Amino acid sequence: MGLSGAAWGSPPQAAASVLTNASAVLALSGEQASLGIKVDIQGIVTAAEPDWGGRFFIQDSSGGVFVENISSRQPAPGDVLRLSGVSFPGGYAPTITRPTWVKIGKASLPIPKIVAMDDLMSGAEDGQRIQFSGIVRQAEQKGNLLHFQVASGGCRVTVYTPMLSSITPGKMVGALVTVTGTPATTFNATLRHLVSVDVYSPVQSDISIVKLAAINPFQEPLTPINKIAQYRAGRSVADRVHIKGVLTFQRNGEDLFIRDSTGGLQVKSTQLLKLSKGDMVEAVGFPEFDNFLPILNDSVFQKTEGPRVNIIPDQPPIDEFLQGLHHSDLVTVSGILLDHLEERSTSPDGSPEVKTILELQSSNLVFTAVAQTPAPDQPLELIPIGSLVQVSGICFLQSSSDGRIQSVQILVPNTFSVKVLKKPSWLTPRRLFASLVIAFVVILVGMSWTIMVTKRNSALKSLIHERELDRAELQRAHDTLEWRVKERTEQLKFEVTSRKEAEVRFRATLAERTRLARELHDTIEQTMTGITLQLNTIKKLFEQSPQTATHHLGLIRNMVRRSRVDLRRSIWDLRNRELEQFDLCKALTMGAKEIADHAGIIVEMGTQGNSQPLPDIIEDTLLRIAQEAVTNSVKHAGAKSIKISLHFGSRNVTLEIFDDGIGFTPQNCLGPNDGHFGILGMRERAKRFDGQIEIISQHGKGTMVRVELPITPTKLINPNCESDHQIISDPDPHPHSG
Repeated sequence: MGLSGAAWGSPPQAAASVLTNASAVLALSGEQASLGIKVDIQGIVTAAEPDWGGRFFIQDSSGGVFVENISSRQPAPGDVLRLSGVSFPGGYAPTITRPTWVKIGKASLPIPKIVAMDDLMSGAEDGQRIQFSGIVRQAEQKGNLLHFQVASGGCRVTVYTPMLSSITPGKMVGALVTVTGTPATTFNATLRHLVSVDVYSPVQSDISIVKLAAINPFQEPLTPINKIAQYRAGRSVADRVHIKGVLTFQRNGEDLFIRDSTGGLQVKSTQLLKLSKGDMVEAVGFPEFDNFLPILNDSVFQKTEGPRVNIIPDQPPIDEFLQGLHHSDLVTVSGILLDHLEERSTSPDGSPEVKTILELQSSNLVFTAVAQTPAPDQPLELIPIGSLVQVSGICFLQSSSDGRIQSVQILVPNTFSVKVLKKPSWLTPRRLFASLVIAFVVILVGMSWTIMVTKRNSALKSLIHERELDRAELQRAHDTLEWRVKERTEQLKFEVTSRKEAEVRFRATLAERTRLARELHDTIEQTMTGITLQLNTIKKLFEQSPQTATHHLGLIRNMVRRSRVDLRRSIWDLRNRELEQFDLCKALTMGAKEIADHAGIIVEMGTQGNSQPLPDIIEDTLLRIAQEAVTNSVKHAGAKSIKISLHFGSRNVTLEIFDDGIGFTPQNCLGPNDGHFGILGMRERAKRFDGQIEIISQHGKGTMVRVELPITPTKLINPNCESDHQIISDPDPHPHSG
């Protein structure tokens, strides 16, 4: 045993010593056993079946181990061997492989270890000679061997032994026996998992019959089916139950269902005897429980004399199933078909089978009906969902440990036991679901298409809107230009006629037109030419590359924006366009804000009196004077706010511009001699219409410009026509100090 512990605890590369007993081999891990460690042991062969191909079990004083001796040369049970080989992981427990052995004698088989059936089923006793007791549940002869199953405490093993001379297999069923032998495990080689345990008893003396069962169990008193699971004094696990009833259904070689006046029962039996529905049958078997409900297991049965009985299925209320009634009985029940599932397979004789599972609902109970029928039968999966279906078959209940019924299943013997009582309306749940799915898909596709079209329309509308805005802006600029040119021409004609200076006025008009033509040619016309070229490019690229076309639209917007700035500058040099669209107050406000907004100066506008339209020339003069005053406040006064007040009198109109800037001394401000004509220009504009202008300013107290003009001028004065022309055309008004 010390060697076993060393082999288990040492690393595989260090496990190079020779193993000298069986327990040392069994103590190896799978990884260690795969290293092929040398084994040298001496023991007794405990089991060696002829169909094992030379393999055998050997046991020494420490335990037993399996030997992979694939050879035609095989020892016999009781042979004493000296054996050498190497370790091997085996399919379940470690084994010895590539053995060489020498028989050195003969001995009695080792004294068995007495174990309980539960310990035997754990697999821990694999290869060890053991002894246990139990009840024989099945027994049959196969060749020269006797195969019988022993059960105890809910466990079951199969024993293989030579035929017993003292008793037949049929008489062994129900006997209490003591078995001595060597257990061998059946395992899943891939997972190395235990599946079942078989015991090999090589000699007849290994089987000891402690107590035989009744010689003829069919002579025992009959037990009503409903009494099988009830209390009976003196009852033993070895006792078999004798029942009699009418056959309701049979799966030959698997089970049959019998009914008497008290109920139905499932009888499990491997006996091959084909019976017909309605035959009177007697059966003897061991009462057990499956899913906490009684069955008769390991049974034998026989047909009794008498006429065949016409069986009529019970039609119990659905609530009785939930009370545990009618288990394994033939019943008829109806329900609404909720779903069905089909599975195709092959029967043991090779013919195709179809297993159909129907899910039904009756009242508040959902149950299943299972039909396993030959493939040519009428297909049950063609029954429409929602049909009212009647099924006849064996009722299978599944119970929990507290006696509550968990599920109900009807075992249908054939497709003719399923009848459609009423087909569903056309609008079945499945069709409704399919319709909803189709509608949902159509709606989804429609919404996707609508969203896509909406996005495209939105982008197209946005593009068209931008083009319309640009076109409208260009049209307004064009109209404004034409109107200003026309208005300016009329003013020039008026001044020429009024002042009788046709030659000077003609020259001024000619110079102004020349300037406008030059500005329009250098700015607006060039910009329009660029826009035309860009639009031609967009027309070519729009369908091929919308992204590139968008880039060219951005260039057009920039060109239009620059054109607007140039156009405003030209318009301001003619006459402010706001007079044509708004009244004088709005024109003054907008003109002042255009000058002051970029400097962050607040402009406030107020009016007094009854607002009335003024002659164009008066409006233009007031607007020019206000432009000059606001410009001086922005450029020189450092003002934070500008207040403009317009007072309409009955004969005169008064304009006041006040800023809160640093102010200046009017007597010391720069004048024409210094190249600044701003204040002079304002005075001359007022004087031309017999008006008055007053400029009041002090250092630190701001500046106020006050202009008063008659609403209807009686005369037009131009004291210095050449100077006036210079003031009008000078784009840079003269600064004032402070």
